[in-house]
Amino acid sequence: MTSAIDPELDLVVSRVLPAPRSAVWASWADPRRFEQWWIPAPARCRVAEWEPRPGGAFVTEMSVPGTDGGVDDGTFVPHLNGCFLAFDEGERIVFTTCLVGGFRPATQPFITAEFTFIDHPEGTLYIARALHSTSEARTMHEEFGFYDGWGTVTEQLADFVKRTN
Repeated sequence: MTSAIDPELDLVVSRVLPAPRSAVWASWADPRRFEQWWIPAPARCRVAEWEPRPGGAFVTEMSVPGTDGGVDDGTFVPHLNGCFLAFDEGERIVFTTCLVGGFRPATQPFITAEFTFIDHPEGTLYIARALHSTSEARTMHEEFGFYDGWGTVTEQLADFVKRTN
């Protein structure tokens, strides 16, 4: 069940994606599809662990071109280490970085994220929400570039479902 958005603690990006909910869901549920859009380009994503069930591991790595504009050398570094809390077929995904696989406590907790998929006359209403423990953590995430990063990823998801649907 989704809780009400708390503007003091939550950051939200939402958009109607021009594809049926089943296509948007498949872009999340299939780790190989997920890798194609999850991290803002030109960085690339690699799924290291993927257990889409409550308590299942959710671990990604990223490869980033050199800061001097150099070519991506194919080296991947840790990106996200979390745990799925919910994976409700076609409707909702919740993960947290406060826990890792097996519901083990994480060493560096940060957010819980919820993604909802709702039928819309023009496709799918996609809502991505980052929940934070304090307003300071929320502000830090916003200043770190939440809207640019999660907005870019949402655009990449929209482009991906248009290309593959």
